[in-house]
Amino acid sequence: MKTLLLLLLASSCYCSIYAQNSSIVKGYVVDTAYTTRLVNASVSVLNAKDSTLVNFSRVNSAGSFQIGDLKPGKFILMVTYPSYADYVDRFQIDSTTKEKDFGKINLTLKAKLLHDVIIRGTAGAIKIKGDTTEFNAAAFTIQPNSKVEDLLKQLPGIQVDKDGKITAQGQTVSKVLVDGEEFFGDDPTLVTKNIRGDMVDKVQLFDKKSDQATFTGIDDGVQNKTLNIKLKEDKKQGYFGKVDLGVGTDDMYAGQGMFNYFKGKKKFSGYGTLGNTGVMGLGWEDGNKYGAASGMQFNDDGMIYINNSQDALESFSGRYNGEGIPVARTGGLHYDAKWNDEKESINTNYKIGSLDVTGEKNTRTQNNLPSGLIRSTSDQVFDNFAFRQKLDGIYEIKLDTTSSLKVSVEGTLRNNEAISNYQSSSSRGNDVLLNTGNREVSNDTDEKIFRATAFWNKRFKKKGRSISLNVSGNLNESDANGFLKSENGFYNQNGLLDSTNVIDQYKVNNISSKVFTSNLTYSEPLSTNFSVVLNYGLGINNADQDRRSYNAVSPGRYTQLDSAFSNNYKLEQLSNQVGAIFNYKGDKTIINFGTKVSAVNFDQLDVYSGQRMERNFANWNPQAWYQYKFSQQKSFRLNYYGRTNQPTIDQIQPVRVNTDPLNVFIGNPDLRPSFTNQVSATFSSYKVLSQRNIWLSVNYSTTSNPIVSNTLTDSAGKNTYQSINLSGKQTSNINAYMDYGLKIKPLDMYLGFNASANGNTYYNYVNNELNETNTYSLNGGVYISKNKVKKYSFYLRWSPNYQISESSLQRNLNNNGWGYNATGSIQVFLPGKMELGTDGQYQYNAATESFNDEFKRFIWNAALTKKFLKAENLRLSLSGRDLLNQNKGFSRFAYENRFTETNTTTIKRYFMVSLIWDFNKMGGSAPQK
Repeated sequence: MKTLLLLLLASSCYCSIYAQNSSIVKGYVVDTAYTTRLVNASVSVLNAKDSTLVNFSRVNSAGSFQIGDLKPGKFILMVTYPSYADYVDRFQIDSTTKEKDFGKINLTLKAKLLHDVIIRGTAGAIKIKGDTTEFNAAAFTIQPNSKVEDLLKQLPGIQVDKDGKITAQGQTVSKVLVDGEEFFGDDPTLVTKNIRGDMVDKVQLFDKKSDQATFTGIDDGVQNKTLNIKLKEDKKQGYFGKVDLGVGTDDMYAGQGMFNYFKGKKKFSGYGTLGNTGVMGLGWEDGNKYGAASGMQFNDDGMIYINNSQDALESFSGRYNGEGIPVARTGGLHYDAKWNDEKESINTNYKIGSLDVTGEKNTRTQNNLPSGLIRSTSDQVFDNFAFRQKLDGIYEIKLDTTSSLKVSVEGTLRNNEAISNYQSSSSRGNDVLLNTGNREVSNDTDEKIFRATAFWNKRFKKKGRSISLNVSGNLNESDANGFLKSENGFYNQNGLLDSTNVIDQYKVNNISSKVFTSNLTYSEPLSTNFSVVLNYGLGINNADQDRRSYNAVSPGRYTQLDSAFSNNYKLEQLSNQVGAIFNYKGDKTIINFGTKVSAVNFDQLDVYSGQRMERNFANWNPQAWYQYKFSQQKSFRLNYYGRTNQPTIDQIQPVRVNTDPLNVFIGNPDLRPSFTNQVSATFSSYKVLSQRNIWLSVNYSTTSNPIVSNTLTDSAGKNTYQSINLSGKQTSNINAYMDYGLKIKPLDMYLGFNASANGNTYYNYVNNELNETNTYSLNGGVYISKNKVKKYSFYLRWSPNYQISESSLQRNLNNNGWGYNATGSIQVFLPGKMELGTDGQYQYNAATESFNDEFKRFIWNAALTKKFLKAENLRLSLSGRDLLNQNKGFSRFAYENRFTETNTTTIKRYFMVSLIWDFNKMGGSAPQK
């Protein structure tokens, strides 16, 4: 009797099923002990096949109920009442049944009922409220001092991997809120790994809509799978936290600390980390930890921006991607509060962090040419550093019952330092030496970023009529300087040195941009189910780009300006955008269609030469999507999106760079825009009672008049790149994904299968000959998991794959090959307050025609933990990472006519002893075992 209850209450929704021969079900509800009639008890009729709600009613003042209009079929009757155990019974109606009378239904306080039911908690384990699935935390058992992450692992349909990444009902959870508020914003596991599970009252799972859709009530298709952690009222007073200190072999170390203080509607938190184990913070969402998102992205405005990544020197992104040995130091403060009867609120964060990454990287490349191929090898030694401070805040106020204002600001200071040394060589297909190179590149960049947005909205008396205004401003300043020293040797057909090229330069880059965007939106209901959203947007972009290169006139003295690799551009743009989106919303159907059109005026001035380049262009972005909801947990969606793709400045008129003399880029001012059509479809179905999940998705896109690369490779192996439009051909991309999972109740185990297929076709010219590159990947997987509280838990997954990478220029030298991955983890609870955990990951990639070495590794980790104190809140852990010492960085990929393989330095075997202390004083209560 381990079946979970589904409590489906939809008090604001009345659903009816009509048939020619309808039947009714009736009865009356009483308390078992006192035979008191339980007025207003909820009565639900569910479809026995998929547990969807068929009809709903409440017990009347006489204590009885009656539900009619039932078709023949198999059903479940569910009766619920606060503080009483739920009543569940199955029944069947056939064509001859006119009435099903349950008579007296007895509800019992906290007792087990029929064989189909186990009661967890006083109000049921699960409720579905509209689009929200709510879990009652009290209905699930967790260990003392467990975190929210451990609670989530107990919830039906939710999986948490070893890195803390959360998947719910087949979809990745991108946001975790605390009482509806963001907690440090971009790191969900700051919540799941640090807040105690016994503080949680409810866990709510839903699709979070955009601010615009939430306000207008018109779905714009933007959704993020979100968890909201609702704390118990008595746990909103006090403090809690964690300290984790570890020291290991091979000079490895790690330290983490977090403190949280709650007082009613106020929260204050702080955290800090220090270590060289590859942990960048307290969770898995590390994308914005160091490399503050500085890209200027605005919806469909079609503006052209100066790309700060196109630097005359190589820069460090500030992110750790598993390459090299990192030393990370991070910290942060968080404060949020509500006041004035919750009409006003503030949410603010301060983060500071630094990251050092050192290591070595070997890259092997096969360059497929019409006349043969070139094989290249490059060895890089790098030493990178990043430092970042970021302050952000959100203030919201409800101006009155019909309008509100949301203001957000953020500022970032960032410094990146990068030093790289390269040694490279290239050979012809007959293994005769073609060229060699030695380069040293250094760069020191300071960046300032400021961003502010304001969103005002107002509803009118007529339902669905609204107006809103969204304005934002962005300031970005980047100052960089560094040195480039390189020496390249070029060899003739006999492998003898023919010529050399030496560069010794000091470079200074100053870039600034000021961007303003606005969007005025008006929604108008045209009928009960049909509405339109009109918008107008204005965008202004002003930017300056001053890049200078100085040649050495004597050792260490750089005063001679190199005009060929220096420039000073001023950019001015004005964008006007209009759009109309129509929306139909029925009981189960949503249809959304419309378009946005923007006109952009582009003006760029070359300050050095006085030359001016102007472009006036229009962008068209049609869109349409259709959604059908069979039930709250089952839906189908079809999307279409079209977009005009304007060429970038780097494609039209790139800044000349000589960082790599073997690869040179030139511009093409005659480039025309391309157009992309994209179609996607998704189907999802989830059954709460059986925990069965189905997720299907397919996406297909094509680009007409694509902008492709035209590469000229000379006899010395030097590549010159230019972007051109390709007529008569379309690039394409297709990907499909399927995931099926369900709970095997007799084994109390979760079993899942998934499969995916991805394919790309793209083109480029190589020495005036068209090359077609096809890359495909086929992946499959099967996984199982089981969790027995206070006993054991395990997760196993096996995923085979086959990769296809072929270039039409040299089809016989492809990069096709098999591979597979296997992962698993086991945790066992031992006597004496001890836990033993182990996990492993095996990866295999077969040899290919391009790379004749196979790759395989098995990374095995293990940890033994002992708990101390009555509350078990002090732990001593001994862990070993990469016990077989097989970890190494590796990747293979194809791009245009090149196949590339990389091997990098990475963290290898070490052992660590850690002491972890959880402290807690919330609501005056100590945790119970």
